[in-house]
Amino acid sequence: MKPSNMMTYIIITLLIIIVIIIGYIYAVKRPIYVPPHSEVKHVDWSKNAVIYEVNIRQYSKQGTFKAFEKDLPRLKNLGVDILWIMPVNPIGVQGRKGPLGSYYAVKDYKAVNPEFGTIDDFTHLVKSIHNQGMKVILDWVPNHTSLDNALVKTHPEYFLKDSTGKFVSPFDWTDVIRLDYKNAATRKYMIETLQWWLKQTDLDGFRFDVAHMIPTDFWDELRPELEKVKPVFMLAEADIPAQHLKGVDMSYDWKFHHIMNEIAKGKKSANAIARHFNWVDSIYPGNSYLMEFTSNHDENSWNGTEYERMGQGAQTFAVLAATIRGMMLIYNGQEAGFNRRLKFFEKDSIAWGTYKLTSFYKTLTTLKKQNKALWNGDEGAPFQRVSSNRDSSVFSFIRHKDNDKVLVICNLSPKKIDKITLKSVQLSGDYREVFSNQKKKFANSEKISLNPWEYLVYSTH
Repeated sequence: MKPSNMMTYIIITLLIIIVIIIGYIYAVKRPIYVPPHSEVKHVDWSKNAVIYEVNIRQYSKQGTFKAFEKDLPRLKNLGVDILWIMPVNPIGVQGRKGPLGSYYAVKDYKAVNPEFGTIDDFTHLVKSIHNQGMKVILDWVPNHTSLDNALVKTHPEYFLKDSTGKFVSPFDWTDVIRLDYKNAATRKYMIETLQWWLKQTDLDGFRFDVAHMIPTDFWDELRPELEKVKPVFMLAEADIPAQHLKGVDMSYDWKFHHIMNEIAKGKKSANAIARHFNWVDSIYPGNSYLMEFTSNHDENSWNGTEYERMGQGAQTFAVLAATIRGMMLIYNGQEAGFNRRLKFFEKDSIAWGTYKLTSFYKTLTTLKKQNKALWNGDEGAPFQRVSSNRDSSVFSFIRHKDNDKVLVICNLSPKKIDKITLKSVQLSGDYREVFSNQKKKFANSEKISLNPWEYLVYSTH
């Protein structure tokens, strides 16, 4: 080697060594980031709860509070704990989309849509829900109002305006205009109106529409004000970790929802699930709740039913959503295997049929309540993946707390998989498969086969 080349080699080698040493010192002195713990005190009744979304307009042919109220015993038997009722306010007429308009184009924040009934009917519904031992949260639209909301004339200063002084519509939502949360008066009005609903109807909380479009400090400000009236549960239509620090109890796990859709289409492998929840643990405050779902009103109407998006794997992904982490959501009609997109701006009632998936969902809700490992937030247990020789297609995990253990094994592919070897020191034990009720003893290493999209859920109960 020439002297000049030797010198270059030595210099490069020394630089590499210096970079490694600096990196090592930096890694040792700089602690791994651990998200702070949430300051939100979840209401006790949410710790092992299942949430159910209610679309009053489409739930029954009548589309009224009174008609829905008749179904409360069935929902209680299904294992529902929290009823999330979509917006009940009057809908704007100006710029209305379709014959009935969007539930999210609110014309009057202190009134009820006469199509559904009266505020007395709604208050009676809330009382009946409580009598069944369930809770109820109301879908609230804080980000925007209809074009003909009275506030537009009485308080135009509450609204966001562009550089020309015109009201601003979010996205292509031409039937609504945005409120301005830089204005303290707007915040004061919204807080007082939400307090009014708690006092008037005895609600247990709210689901906040497009919560990601509103400053995080509003949620921090809102929660203590609502809790001056009563303890509340707050669900945000968002996936912003900072909102969990002081404001909301639960937000959407959209990323996991999209991962499930992509696995169903063969675009991602089962390994994407583990990566996602590693990310969740690295960024969300401790004791945050995430809502897990295979459908909701938006997904159903705009992106397709779970059967369109997930095909034969729809129930398999429902099992994952119910057991992996967070709170399980059931959208009305899923327990009936309802397979049609509901129209959003007009009447389009659910065809309930024989409620063919009631047993399926009831098995999952019962397990959620009885097995502490599946409880929400810090009340439950993190999951530990059970490794296999087919990790790209098979997702298996264990959740274990005290004497409670759940083992979930899912084939996330449309093909039968033979000669699967599962290995984990946590695997061994005596279990009962919750759907078949068959007992099975596992060792630390087991060989199994799975049919296409097959799911097995084992519990120590």
